Amino acid sequence: MSNLPPILNLQEDDLKMMLACSVHVGSTNMNRGMERYIAGRNEAGSHIFDLKKTWEKLVLAARVIAAVENPQDVVVVGLNQTGQPIAQRAVLKFGKYCDARTLAGRFTPGTLTNQIQKAFFEPSLMIISDPIKDHQPLMESSYMNIPVIAFCNANHSLRNVDIAIPCNTDGPFSIALMYWMLCREVLRLHDRVPRTEPWDVMVDMFIYKDPEEQEKQEEERKNAQYSQSWGANEAADWDASATAEQVGGDQFVGDDNWGSSNWDQTNDQSTQAAMGSTWDSQAPIDYAETTADAW
Repeated sequence: MSNLPPILNLQEDDLKMMLACSVHVGSTNMNRGMERYIAGRNEAGSHIFDLKKTWEKLVLAARVIAAVENPQDVVVVGLNQTGQPIAQRAVLKFGKYCDARTLAGRFTPGTLTNQIQKAFFEPSLMIISDPIKDHQPLMESSYMNIPVIAFCNANHSLRNVDIAIPCNTDGPFSIALMYWMLCREVLRLHDRVPRTEPWDVMVDMFIYKDPEEQEKQEEERKNAQYSQSWGANEAADWDASATAEQVGGDQFVGDDNWGSSNWDQTNDQSTQAAMGSTWDSQAPIDYAETTADAW
């Protein structure tokens, strides 16, 4: 792999993404066959992969996938045996962009060996996300002599695996980035994506999203929007009240000395006279007679 052209070498941007997604952090246990890909151990006891070797094996796997004439003869496997299906979304996206067949979520035993089944097919190449979780299709591929490309952690066995890509298979960001890079490299070899320009598909499309976490984020977003709208309405009410007070103050501005005001004495006297004549014109009421008549 050292004779690769410079265009196929590991770029600085890709290396930064691999480090950010913890692709280099392996498991605490190590299988004998994965020792060649280990560069050391960190303080937590996890094995550290040599990312240069990881990239070389990824480029080799992409060249093998690109050499398959019919893309439907390539099957990508990402099963959900236990825990979260962190590789399922990446498998589906890889199959979409590379036109490959996918087996995500569940695998029916005998799919690759039992010809009586309706779902039986014979692929030319298999890509698995985890040799431990995908042990059933890995075992059936050995019966049918199907070449296997596998993403392997430090504790995985390389039995029945033809091309092992050393990486962190336990992290959702790591496995998503590896599938994204593998898909991009295959498309570049097919001249569907230029090497001089970045791929317009983001890595986020390959990352597994927890439904509970999505609901929590949606609730937080709604609460934030509600609090912002409530604050804006309250500020508008305060502004409206302040404007009304200002307008009222400007409308009734005058002299505070009410005694100095000039009242129309003529109108005041005429009003009092009118009121006095009205009260005087009314006859007095004898409440005693009214009470007697009521009884």
